Amino acid sequence: MTATIITIGDEILIGQILDTNSQYIAKAFDRIGIDVREMISISDDRAQILDTFSRLQDKVDFVIITGGLGPTKDDITKKTLADYFEDDLVSDPKVLAHVEQLFRNFTGTDKPLLQTNIDQALVPSKATVLHNQYGTAPGIWLQKGKTVFISMPGVPYEMKGLIDEIVIPKISRDYQRPYIIHQTVMTYGVGESLLADKISGWEDALPGFIKLAYLPSPGRVRLRLSARGTDKFQLEQALADNIAKLTQILGRIITGFDEGETIEAVLGRQLTQIGQTLATAESCTGGKIAQVITSIPGSSKYYKGSIVSYAKEVKLETLGVSQKTIDEHSVVSAEVATEMAQNVRNILKTDYGIAVTGNAGPASDDTDEEIGVVFIAVATPENTVTERFNFGQPREKVIDRAVNKSLEMLQKEILKNVG
Repeated sequence: MTATIITIGDEILIGQILDTNSQYIAKAFDRIGIDVREMISISDDRAQILDTFSRLQDKVDFVIITGGLGPTKDDITKKTLADYFEDDLVSDPKVLAHVEQLFRNFTGTDKPLLQTNIDQALVPSKATVLHNQYGTAPGIWLQKGKTVFISMPGVPYEMKGLIDEIVIPKISRDYQRPYIIHQTVMTYGVGESLLADKISGWEDALPGFIKLAYLPSPGRVRLRLSARGTDKFQLEQALADNIAKLTQILGRIITGFDEGETIEAVLGRQLTQIGQTLATAESCTGGKIAQVITSIPGSSKYYKGSIVSYAKEVKLETLGVSQKTIDEHSVVSAEVATEMAQNVRNILKTDYGIAVTGNAGPASDDTDEEIGVVFIAVATPENTVTERFNFGQPREKVIDRAVNKSLEMLQKEILKNVG
């Protein structure tokens, strides 16, 4: 079965707000085996809405609409739906009673409703009304030909309530759908093209009902396997068998098997298991490594803290980097990164220390190194490993790649030292 998601509102088209509703709906539909073919954002314009409805009619099974159901004059979705279905708007007594109760609870009085509030109870006479317990605008379910039109408020928590409590249960109950099962394999430290070459034979041998997608981001690639069919057990078994083969090929390149298994989560689990701790010393990354590490719940068990030595004086006075080292090699150097990592490890009394110093741009400061050059050092109980990288431009890319590479280097050292 197929679906198209439509968000209605000029505020989305001018970039004033982000369309998070489509993402939420798409995930919910994917879980019950419905393919989302399109996500469309259109303006609060009657002609454009009608044209979009007509284009999708009988082309998809579901058209999911969010937005345009409010009490103001620019909220025209409900009236336009009535026009499209050649229908009239009528007042729904249950919706009106719900609106009245909401306003009594909100105001603490029995003051008469404004006409705009009363009009929230208007729905197309042919519609199945979807009760919105979180707001005044009800959801609307209408069918024309083979296509079901489901309209919901654009307020995210109201939309989520309708999707989770009414729409998904109703579709699951009333429609036969295939199973779609996803499994994500998290890899780290190998680029997309090299990874694709490494697993090309395995990929070619995948059965036709399993699709593979590469989802790259700085320093990491997610491999998403999607299996589709009518036999859930067969799909699960096929995914498990093929992932086992993939694991034999990639080994430690794989850091986890779930969307949430980021490298920082894996590192946290490993450090907790071996009872060791970490500190960081950051210059060009400005504390972003610390932010990423502490985004993991429970990170206080293994992460002691960070010294953000953005200025040279902090490197000298707080981290204890030698003035001679800076004079001879500059603040952006392997030697300075090495001292930073070793010193922060000693200062905060941890097993591991990460240090980053570099030139993220747009200007060069106190160094002859070109923009994009970053030195990363990892100090361990046994040794210190320092590497030079050139992450190019722009500034945001340099910082993100430095964060990812520092975590990758740390994981290599942990695996090396713990076996």
